[in-house]
Amino acid sequence: MRRTRNDTDFSVRTIGRRSMVLGGVQLGVAGLLGWRMRQMQVEQADEYRLLAEENRVNIRLLAPGRGMIFDRNGISLAENAQNYRIVIVREEAGDVEKAISDLRQLIQLDDIEVERALREIERRSPFVPVTITDQRSWEDVATVAVNAPALPGITPDVGLTRNYPLEQDYAHVVGYVGPVSDYDLSRLDDDDPLLQIPKFQIGKTGVEQKFDKMLRGKAGALSIEVNAAGRVMRELGRDEGQTGANLQLTVESRLQNFTEARLALGLSAAAVVMDVRNGDLLAVGNAPSFDANKFVRGISVPDYRDLTENKYRPLANKAVQGAYPPGSTFKMMVAMAAMEAGMLSSADTFYCPGYTQLGNRRFHCWRRGGHGTVNLEKSLQQSCDVYYYELAQRIGIDRIAETARKFGIGERFDLPMSAVSAGVMPDKDWIRSAYDQEWRVGDSLNASIGQGYVLSTPLQLAVMTARLASGTSIQPRLIKSIDGVETPVVGAEPLDVNRNHLRLVRRGMFSVSNSRRGTAYRSRIADDSMQIAGKTGTSQVRSVVVKNSEVPWEQRDHALFVGFAPFDNPKYAVSVVVEHGGGGSAAAAPVARDILLFALHGKLPPLDAYPAGQQGEIAETFGQLDLRQDFGPSETGRSRA
Repeated sequence: MRRTRNDTDFSVRTIGRRSMVLGGVQLGVAGLLGWRMRQMQVEQADEYRLLAEENRVNIRLLAPGRGMIFDRNGISLAENAQNYRIVIVREEAGDVEKAISDLRQLIQLDDIEVERALREIERRSPFVPVTITDQRSWEDVATVAVNAPALPGITPDVGLTRNYPLEQDYAHVVGYVGPVSDYDLSRLDDDDPLLQIPKFQIGKTGVEQKFDKMLRGKAGALSIEVNAAGRVMRELGRDEGQTGANLQLTVESRLQNFTEARLALGLSAAAVVMDVRNGDLLAVGNAPSFDANKFVRGISVPDYRDLTENKYRPLANKAVQGAYPPGSTFKMMVAMAAMEAGMLSSADTFYCPGYTQLGNRRFHCWRRGGHGTVNLEKSLQQSCDVYYYELAQRIGIDRIAETARKFGIGERFDLPMSAVSAGVMPDKDWIRSAYDQEWRVGDSLNASIGQGYVLSTPLQLAVMTARLASGTSIQPRLIKSIDGVETPVVGAEPLDVNRNHLRLVRRGMFSVSNSRRGTAYRSRIADDSMQIAGKTGTSQVRSVVVKNSEVPWEQRDHALFVGFAPFDNPKYAVSVVVEHGGGGSAAAAPVARDILLFALHGKLPPLDAYPAGQQGEIAETFGQLDLRQDFGPSETGRSRA
């Protein structure tokens, strides 16, 4: 059928319109593409250039050098040692087992190390270096380097690891570091990217733990170029980050070593030495101790079992964590409380028949025959229990507790050591809260001689003694400076107690060590310019009175001594606790005297500082000590302050 002219014109018009619409759409799409291309190439060029660069450049974290720890004289207590290691790259080694077998012909490898390395190699990409062994000697590294052509894929490497040059002397104070674990990450509220670095070392105990953030520093960054497979092609840049802060402690290494060595002659003991003028802790000793380096390098199962199953508890920081009945060392607090309450003067006396009768119960004095008529000085000199039983009935536990807390008993001191204990200074409110019962008069009598519910740490006893000696509310200080900036001395203001009462108690303590009838007379100092004022203590760990020689070690009495010297111009206070050591006069006082003499002389004390009849015995004792007298020079590094 022929199309009419009208039909043809209509078709042309229709096709023309459609062509124009289609052309317009095509032009719009082309314009949109052009606009988008311009936006991406011009306006967003920097953004896409960065994205492309990130596909080529990887950023890896670099662990900074950990801050170092020094004693008050700049001797290194914790440092960073070079850690020589041997690494392998699987794709370069080819036959891994053969390569390791060849390596074993040159250096000795532990089977456990090799098995661990083989497992790690299977988990990692073939081009990622895996450590076969670390903590190697320079000789081993040199041997591997010389034989490198025969050891494809195996190369020596070097990093940093923590080292404690004085080994066990500061294990409880400085503590130790270890690789960050999943448990650490779960309990730490810390988003520091350093914690994501495999085997990154963080503080686990002691100062290392309490100042971990400050010591670990700030992460650095390594920029590397990688190919499409992720293989490292070259290093583009390196930012080493910020080294951790350096800490200087108040402790003195020679005194610390002597204290540890002197305590080690016993079985289980602790001691604290404190400068009464500024609160500096000069020694915090524990026996037995342990080598913290074993934890850093990976302690073996047998070594760890030996530590945890040892009944003398070498892992415990007894000096700040151990809470013991203070025994008769607490009697100064009762005397001070009675005088402060106006219920005792130096002229007041009590008669001691060997016991105090309370209802149908007798509270015995340690001397069953009694001490006769006793005044304040004699009560301390001979440690008469009945005298303090009588005082306790007069003044009550609340007044005793109030005074004891002024001297640091029952106070948890804010020190950067693990598990610092507050001990227990009970009163009527405390027993209601702890045991839902009322305080009894018999409880006061037990507390008056440092038994019953009263518990104190060697640190608290040292603080108590320092406050008695100085008359100030001095606080213990362990951190001397941070990056060269001195930390302030706290608590130098006078105690809110009568000066004359302090003088009377000090006089009684002097008599303990320097009167022929004093319980610590045998542990006196022969040099009149260095005389000790002190107090012995013996605390029971069982209710039935039996001779110590007739029971196992763990059921024997604790031996205690507190003291300060010189008496006329106090410089140092000391507390010593010998666990299950028996009598304080026999087991603890001689140790305290030796430690004080070392502190006063700054070195091993001369024999003429001791009574003539004891000098041979002292020389024999010193001959048994494991002392490090040769401390080489140490560099504290630059301060950023």
